[in-house]
Amino acid sequence: EHFDLDSVQMLMIENVGNLVCPASFDLGEDFKVSLLSVTEGEDKPLKYPQMFRASEIMLINKIDLLPHLRFDIAKCREYAEQVHPGIRIFEISCYSDEGLDQWYAWLKEQVAGKKF
Repeated sequence: EHFDLDSVQMLMIENVGNLVCPASFDLGEDFKVSLLSVTEGEDKPLKYPQMFRASEIMLINKIDLLPHLRFDIAKCREYAEQVHPGIRIFEISCYSDEGLDQWYAWLKEQVAGKKF
């Protein structure tokens, strides 16, 4: 099926699987977002530096699980900054909605600033 791209204000393309390959391709996006779950470990930016280097945003998801895990959020932020100084980081939980207001506000700001 086809849809009218002129009427689209936001299009999100999710990469499934390999975190290295998507960083290499230009899809005409306005920005790339890396999603990191606290269950995956804080060293993920060091394991996949190319992806985090190519991303303007890093979402640290599932922060509601932090009390139950050995995940050092400060270290995770430090590692992300090592590979991409100035990367914007949002700490979110889709379960508890924590941090989502800030993330959504940022997205709305980006859409509002676009000229369609």
